[in-house]
Amino acid sequence: MEARELLAEHICDLEEQLLSNEVRTNPEAVSLLIADEYTEFGSSGRVWRKQDQVGEGGAGEVRMTLSNFELHMLSEEAVLATYRTFNEDSGIHCLRSSVWKLRDGRWQMFFHQGTPVKG
Repeated sequence: MEARELLAEHICDLEEQLLSNEVRTNPEAVSLLIADEYTEFGSSGRVWRKQDQVGEGGAGEVRMTLSNFELHMLSEEAVLATYRTFNEDSGIHCLRSSVWKLRDGRWQMFFHQGTPVKG
């Protein structure tokens, strides 16, 4: 398997971790996956920062599935991930994009955006 394919699998796994309730409800686990200067433009229209995601209870529970994952290389140390999610509780589909940066030997999410779309 090529290095790019391995990286795509790794980043997709990190995205799925951030959708798992085991990680989302663990502030320490979330903190390892998102950068200190993290910003999110949420599908709700709200702007989130790292401190909003790592407080008591972490980022909160969700039931989402991820599909159509693609990875786009921005540089040797930055990638753009794009994919769709389906929120099983609200029934909302979203287009999502994340910028990940390689820092101190590990990938961290630097930016994320969710945009609701019709099914």
